[in-house]
Amino acid sequence: MRQVVLDTETTGLEPELGHRVIEIGCIELVNRRDTGRRFHRYLCPDRPIEQGAWNVHGITSEFLADKPRFADVAEELLAFIDGAELIAHNAAFDVAFLDMELRRLPREAPCVADRCRVMDTLALARQMHPGQRNSLDALCRRYSVDNSHRDLHGALLDAKLLANVYLAMTGGQGALTLGASMTIGAVLEPIVRAVRPAIALMVILPTREELVAHERSLAALGQPAW
Repeated sequence: MRQVVLDTETTGLEPELGHRVIEIGCIELVNRRDTGRRFHRYLCPDRPIEQGAWNVHGITSEFLADKPRFADVAEELLAFIDGAELIAHNAAFDVAFLDMELRRLPREAPCVADRCRVMDTLALARQMHPGQRNSLDALCRRYSVDNSHRDLHGALLDAKLLANVYLAMTGGQGALTLGASMTIGAVLEPIVRAVRPAIALMVILPTREELVAHERSLAALGQPAW
């Protein structure tokens, strides 16, 4: 099974108001193991970044000025996610922005759902932990995933954290380290029922004296409840 864990950063919160994607981070998992393949791009949005968005990710317009446009990386992105299960936290947000970017292309392009299945880990977390906080930071704390280095949001960083959280949520795994080697820990071994050896059970019968003593004890107790 091939999965792609994805996160994006944007100039603002509303794609319908013309806000744009400025960072895309993707991590590939195959059979629940990190393959080491990545898709990570910063993008020039050709529009200002809202102050509220900058407060979240800290990415500046000056930094993005010489970066490619979405149209320059669209085919590479589509090829990376093609046929996979796309995993994102609050997936509707990321997918809406990517679909908006795809609609801006001069040539006809498919929407994200045409190229891959989409799994929303926020919806999954709300089912598993109703009434609790289910932000990515809250899930990191709940599943003992180290997010101490997350001072600001970042697409690739958040995709790494989400990969840890997703695997812990769905596989019974503990905290998984996605460090420099990007190696994910092994899945816990299945529990195997112990099998007793086929040995005849020894039965020791009471003696006559023991039976008499037992009856006397019962009589001394009075009428038993059983």
